[in-house]
Amino acid sequence: MRNREDANDIIEIDLLELMYTLLIRWKTLLVSAILAAGIAFTFRYFFIAPVYESNALLYVLTKSTSITSLADLQTGANLTQDYLIVTKDRPVLEKVIDYLNLPEDYEQLEKKVEVTNPTNTRFIMISVKDEDAERARVICDRIADVAAAFIAEKMDQDPPSLVKGGYADGKPVNHGIVFYTGMGFVAGFAIAGMLIMLSVIFNDYVLTPEDVENKVGLKVLASLPMDEEEEL
Repeated sequence: MRNREDANDIIEIDLLELMYTLLIRWKTLLVSAILAAGIAFTFRYFFIAPVYESNALLYVLTKSTSITSLADLQTGANLTQDYLIVTKDRPVLEKVIDYLNLPEDYEQLEKKVEVTNPTNTRFIMISVKDEDAERARVICDRIADVAAAFIAEKMDQDPPSLVKGGYADGKPVNHGIVFYTGMGFVAGFAIAGMLIMLSVIFNDYVLTPEDVENKVGLKVLASLPMDEEEEL
């Protein structure tokens, strides 16, 4: 039961009444959910292109490194951190842009490229995201090649070995149409339900004797029928 206490201005909420109101207005909830799902579907289909990812893997271990030497292994680990910076730096990416004749400039390509080093390894993982799966693979492979050559030339080190070239599986890495449509349906249902509940909670109109008892806290002792002419 909902009741307003004049002293503390507290609203008590009848959960059963809220649930009943939601049940009798299920059509409103359903229509809102379908409309929101349609909007989400349209937005995803027309305005968000699928994004594909390709990965290449380099291994940092020079030919002169002794596998039994901890010092050599530590040196390889330190070089890996240096190579991370070089691989994504301007000289490497600009050479890739020139070689492949890409429409992006350095800043645009740099946003598509991620270079990471898995913990406690000497691997360098190069990831490239693009709206074209094959294009992502080509860019990824070219970055690996150019970075290895740049390291050998400019840093006077043995180039990292290419363990795995770029691979394009044709599967988008961003959320698809089904995800967006489902989220739109849930959001539309939730928003409509919230608005309905707020309309019930803050509805202060007194229309029936039950409303007088519930909202004002007074007992109705008698009621007078409304004249038909007054109703008109």
